Amino acid sequence: MKITAIIPARMGSSRFPGKPLARICGYTMIEHVFRRVRLAQTLSEVVVATCDREIAEEVERFGGRAIMTSNKHERCTDRIQEAADSVGGDIIVNVQGDEPFVTPEMIDLAVAPMLEDASLVCTNLMARIQDRETLEDPNEVKVVFDRKFDALYMSREPIPSLKKSGAFDHAWKQVCVIPFTRDFLRQFSDLHPTPLEVRESVDMMRAIEHGYQVRMIPCEASGLSVDTEGDRAEAEIQMHHNPLFKQTFQR
Repeated sequence: MKITAIIPARMGSSRFPGKPLARICGYTMIEHVFRRVRLAQTLSEVVVATCDREIAEEVERFGGRAIMTSNKHERCTDRIQEAADSVGGDIIVNVQGDEPFVTPEMIDLAVAPMLEDASLVCTNLMARIQDRETLEDPNEVKVVFDRKFDALYMSREPIPSLKKSGAFDHAWKQVCVIPFTRDFLRQFSDLHPTPLEVRESVDMMRAIEHGYQVRMIPCEASGLSVDTEGDRAEAEIQMHHNPLFKQTFQR
């Protein structure tokens, strides 16, 4: 079985333009993500999907493979689908290019349920929310799920309600490591965008609204996603103390 990780990246982020090439401890963010992801034991291949020549050139500079895609995609999953046509794979793992603290263990954890249960077409990592600031941060996608750990809803707003005590007992955020079966990725891309996907600006709402099962997998995510320059500065501080940093960049 071929398992391919595809990292979507583009220069035109509205919150942090050019962030894939932003430097953290001397290396571009896209290089941090790529080098960490390729350490996963389950993966056969890792590629970057981009519509920007600057990103492709950076990926090629550090020895990675980049696939050029259309600049018309509004959702990262559609960019991944286009790239998947070039690289192939039985399982395609979406790993966001703004996750410089992703670990190979997270990739393997996300893929494992699909290897054990052939009925699963999509999984998604999630991590506990420990503070109100994260729960209210619109850059963090929150998720609620049923007793089988299948996603019920995702939002950039605080869910579940903050009106009662114990809100953090059920507070989880999406971690953007999302494996799809190749067939389901094609189906997903062919589906029309849904009203709640557009309203929430969350790709996976398309699958949920169309009635597909998205199995949420708890993980211990450390570090942070980089959505702003302030996040990049904080990532620089955290990276100096990250145990995987030196291992990842051993020459």
